[in-house]
Amino acid sequence: MRNIFYGRFPLVEATALFRFQKNGITQEILHNLKYRGQEKISPFFGEWLGSELQTIESYGDIDMVIPVPIHRQKRRKRGYNQVTGFGMEIAKALEVPFSEKVLLKTSKTNSQVFKKRITRFGTDEIFTVPNADPLRNKHILLVDDIITTGATLESCATQLLKDSGAKISIATIAIA
Repeated sequence: MRNIFYGRFPLVEATALFRFQKNGITQEILHNLKYRGQEKISPFFGEWLGSELQTIESYGDIDMVIPVPIHRQKRRKRGYNQVTGFGMEIAKALEVPFSEKVLLKTSKTNSQVFKKRITRFGTDEIFTVPNADPLRNKHILLVDDIITTGATLESCATQLLKDSGAKISIATIAIA
């Protein structure tokens, strides 16, 4: 997973619970989480991965867990951010704060699922960090549901790294 981000931004560590395969069980699970209202899937996987991360030395100095945000309109429509429970449980396992207030999504975009690989890039301006002070010299664990090209996570990491001196690690439910 770290190879996906090689040369794109400094990355300390990266991990995923599952490998995503089209028409496989992981796709079914993620569709249930994102599109069929089964929010309880998110904390279940967070608890699972959190217990694994507790045993890995390179995750021992995480200071804060931050989820990839969704736009407020999408949150209103879905009723939840599909990675909130995942991130909260990881933060609980690592005994660190969880924050949905540090990184915000400012522009509404269509789901990456429907975009061609090349058009997934260039998303830097849709995320913002209103106040970098809580990130100063911290090790941030950025969490998301799935990584495909890495464009969304790269954009989020780029914003989190601006003027903060932070270090970034990544954890996702799945990798495509």
